[in-house]
Amino acid sequence: MKYLFKTILLVALFPIITIGQELKETDSIPIDPTVKIGKLKNGLTYYIRKNGKPENKVDLRLVVNAGSILEDDNQQGLAHFMEHMNFNGTKHFPKNKLVDYLQTIGVKFGQHLNAYTSFDETVYFLPIPSDSPEKLENGFNIIEDWAFNANLTPEDIEKERGVVLEEYRLGLGADARMRDKYWSKLFYKSKYAERMPIGKKEILAHFKADEIIRFYKDWYRPDLMSVIVVGDIDVNLMEQKIKAHFENHGNPKNEKKRILSDVPNHSETFVAIESDKEATNTMVSLIYKDSGLPEKTKTVGQYKKKLTEGIIATMLNTRFYELTNAPTPPFTYGYSFHGVLNRAKDTYQSVAMVQEDKQLSGLKVLINENERAKKYGFTQAELDRAKASTKASYDATYNERDKQNSDSYVGQYQSNFLTQTPIPSIEWAAKTTEKLLQAINLMDINTLMKDYVKEENRVVVITAPEKEGLKKVTEQEVLNTLKVNPDEITPSAEKKVVTSLLRNEVKPGTIIKKETNTKMDTTTFFLSNGAKVVYKKTNFQNADIIMEGISFGGTNLYSDDELKKTQLANFGLTQAGFSGMNLNEISQFMAGKIASANPYISDITEGIKGSATADNFEYLFQIIHAYFTDLNLDQEAFDGFKQKMDSYLKNIASQPNVYFQQEFDSFLNKNNPRYIGIPNEATWKQTDYTLAYNKYKERFANAADFEFYFVGNVEDKIIENFSCKYLASLPSNNDKHEKAVDSKYKWIKGDLKKVVNKGTDPKSTVTINYYGYTKYSGKEALALKALGEILAIKLTEELRENESEVYGINTQGSINKIPAGKYNFTIGFPCGPENVEKLIASALKELQKITDNGPEDKDLKKFKEAELLEYKKNSKENWFWLNNFTGSFINGESAEEVFNTEAKINKITAKDIQKVAQKYLTKDKTIGILMPETK
Repeated sequence: MKYLFKTILLVALFPIITIGQELKETDSIPIDPTVKIGKLKNGLTYYIRKNGKPENKVDLRLVVNAGSILEDDNQQGLAHFMEHMNFNGTKHFPKNKLVDYLQTIGVKFGQHLNAYTSFDETVYFLPIPSDSPEKLENGFNIIEDWAFNANLTPEDIEKERGVVLEEYRLGLGADARMRDKYWSKLFYKSKYAERMPIGKKEILAHFKADEIIRFYKDWYRPDLMSVIVVGDIDVNLMEQKIKAHFENHGNPKNEKKRILSDVPNHSETFVAIESDKEATNTMVSLIYKDSGLPEKTKTVGQYKKKLTEGIIATMLNTRFYELTNAPTPPFTYGYSFHGVLNRAKDTYQSVAMVQEDKQLSGLKVLINENERAKKYGFTQAELDRAKASTKASYDATYNERDKQNSDSYVGQYQSNFLTQTPIPSIEWAAKTTEKLLQAINLMDINTLMKDYVKEENRVVVITAPEKEGLKKVTEQEVLNTLKVNPDEITPSAEKKVVTSLLRNEVKPGTIIKKETNTKMDTTTFFLSNGAKVVYKKTNFQNADIIMEGISFGGTNLYSDDELKKTQLANFGLTQAGFSGMNLNEISQFMAGKIASANPYISDITEGIKGSATADNFEYLFQIIHAYFTDLNLDQEAFDGFKQKMDSYLKNIASQPNVYFQQEFDSFLNKNNPRYIGIPNEATWKQTDYTLAYNKYKERFANAADFEFYFVGNVEDKIIENFSCKYLASLPSNNDKHEKAVDSKYKWIKGDLKKVVNKGTDPKSTVTINYYGYTKYSGKEALALKALGEILAIKLTEELRENESEVYGINTQGSINKIPAGKYNFTIGFPCGPENVEKLIASALKELQKITDNGPEDKDLKKFKEAELLEYKKNSKENWFWLNNFTGSFINGESAEEVFNTEAKINKITAKDIQKVAQKYLTKDKTIGILMPETK
């Protein structure tokens, strides 16, 4: 029930409220009547719902209520290995025919077709077109095969073993090393501490086929399964297919009992302090585990409790947010919530990222804020704002109740099957919650808060970098910090709430000309200050509206010295707030209002992006107006931003992949004085906040150079009025219009290789880059994109399926038009250090085949099918049209070109792709390689 968690994570209801009939705490939560739920005689549960968004698509999902927690000692990792095997050969799709077939109908491996294995479940995702009986039948063949007909021959297992070991290798690193140490305290005396889904390397490398076959037969059985079908389908037909494919499969004789592994309670406080030389940040977690099993949310009373928990989280997190906006924030970010640890235990957690030398003081703030809430509770004003935010979230979902995507429902039904999470209708949840919010009071809130914070079942986890000069805190110091001095805890003081987003009078302008484009279904206003407003009214969403205002300019107009002084500061400009209000005051004012906007300055443009619901549309315009005319200058706010960024970035290069990317980028940009990379102390010292502020004011001083695009269910008269008042009133200079400018600095050229040694784990990363300047061609741009997609298919077949020596491959190609024609083609993959040179050769060999012979016709058809499906799906989304407008603006093209998309895709040929490969990928290239540190 995804829509229940948009803002407050969890929900609940109060009793004694009339909604058609009287509700009592003991009443059961009704199931949404639009979903058909059934159970076969063999115990398999199914959910079916007709939903038309997206059109001609259906989401199929197989949910198996079995994961790594059910593995025997000699099976560790085999639940996840079994997931892999289901993609590598089944009854109807032997060997690698499954992925091959799905690609022919536009389903991409990884992006669409996917699965996951956790402690308690294994879930398979299969979104497919629903526009033909054959595709639907094959979809059910696939999920039936996953459930019961996997090919588990020794040969197939050996072939996949290398891929799984590569995935195991990918998971190595600082986080895994530290987790392995504190896991036993978090999951005290629990099997969860010993059953990480990825498993143990020695078992993965040497297990016999019999062990995985035994796991498959024991746990892949109907009474532990659910089939979920949501999409543009006929419900009765889908039910018939479920019965035809699953009804005749039985459960094993003497089946193993599916038990719930527990997490035992403990009276003492456990403290885990872990550090690692490759750790990138410092995290403090204060965890209070519930004493009993998680309570199922089945009744109105239980629903009420969840809503109360969500409101508590909203109020506490608001307090943490306000703390992070201080001139000397106690942490980079912090949050609290009551929620799921696993099937056996819920927890109340407070988490913060702190400065590396502020571990104890950061922990103290978490403790004190929890104690403050426990001792004094919250204020009425805090509760009112949290209620307003909650109501706004439900109202927004209710307004879009007939525009929900299928995947949101699939997730709800999965949770209902696995953990009995309620699945009421959106209408019931929204209308009921609206009434119940009126009844929630501070006593209810404060009582529940007192149940969270206690000394038993408490765990403190601190993870931090290990480095010279940084003292590691001790367990005793942590225990001492946990002690609370009641005299230090004072009530939270309520602050004065502002009453408007604007402090200066707005003098409206006018619309001097209006145009309509019937083909694009757009209306354009030419405003009196020279600005242009273009809006497209859609019915893809009922109330959501998105926008972007954009102008040429950007930091490429800055001198090299100005860029160095402002590049970092640009990211912190909005931390000062606007209209004389700080971020906390703005946040308080906006409670219950769904509208936001954020300005940006890129290399060639400046602009502002935003969104709002229809009933908050005016607030969006006011925020835009404020960022153009009244951004605050506040050195203390910037200092707080700098401290938070320093905390986040200070050790980020300790992570080998980040360090590699930094070194590789520096290598490519060694002739570019404008390149900064990861900031260090010297970078911050040269940063000039005031200069950045002044350059920002310069960038946003001329509204006549901006075009504002709006997409959504816009009311004509309303947007006309707001455009006149808030946009036509912006300052402007109609005589000044800027263009995109190229910085002229280029990456180094040649047939080059850069090897970077970093990290202790046996992990490598390879990136192969082709790049340079060219005259832009839309046809070539599409061909190079196609080459990237097709090469990904071939490399997956060769490097993953045939050689079994990589887990994932990324290839992509593009050509940009503005500020200058540039092409870029990248091949990237992680692998073992011992295989680097061999896999580079294999990758280049596959590329050479396409260069010499062109792509195979079947692979070109796969690309076209996927692109056409994506286009048809995306063209029913607001963001697609907004991106089309801004992209057309940047490229100087007609937005109507979008209507030629299908023709362009269908027209591309194998020869077109071969030509771009020959033109761009036979010359210089740069290869970057990450290798472990040499001992």
